[in-house]
Amino acid sequence: MKAILGKKIGMTQIFDEAGNVIPVTVIEAGPEVVTQVKTVETDGYNAVQVGFEDQKPQRVNKPLTGHFAKAGVVTKKYLAEFRVEEGETYEVGQVITVAEFEEGKKLDITGVSKGKGTQGNIKRHGHHRGPMTHGSKHKRLAGALAAGTYPSRVFKGNKGPGRMGRDTVTVQNIVLVKVIEDRNLMLVKGAVPGNKGGLVRVQYAVKGQDK
Repeated sequence: MKAILGKKIGMTQIFDEAGNVIPVTVIEAGPEVVTQVKTVETDGYNAVQVGFEDQKPQRVNKPLTGHFAKAGVVTKKYLAEFRVEEGETYEVGQVITVAEFEEGKKLDITGVSKGKGTQGNIKRHGHHRGPMTHGSKHKRLAGALAAGTYPSRVFKGNKGPGRMGRDTVTVQNIVLVKVIEDRNLMLVKGAVPGNKGGLVRVQYAVKGQDK
């Protein structure tokens, strides 16, 4: 599986052995606990459910409280599910940490991008503006939307102003530069989707992994 939940702490930079600057994102990943193991016989597919970050019991509803009690683990704030590869075995209550990840490997990281609120078509889609001359009434407005008398309607999916950001985004083949086990930290090269404190899913890259 080689997957873990974490929180984006922020960005900084480190130096490699040659003295080159490497921009990195710091992720506090795990420790996470296996709360449920799913199999083909019982659920139709193989996967593990993991919990991340302790939560006060009074903030968890009764069904989840019973779910955690059945697994014998402390109530968690976040739950996620990862598919298990053939040959991998996990047990309920097993703790997964950053120690299982190898430096230099490539990762796929999923997070929720920063919300930008309602934006115009220029910022949202990169449309061109109108003439900026004196008297122009079409500087940053959207152009014609419909196609004349026929079909006399706006086609579905037409790009225009609206909500921007706050989308689930996955960046692929991000290099894991450094692992700090005693602080549960992962330093990955480049930027990661989301704001500081945002939840991210980290797993080994599906494609492009160095053998």
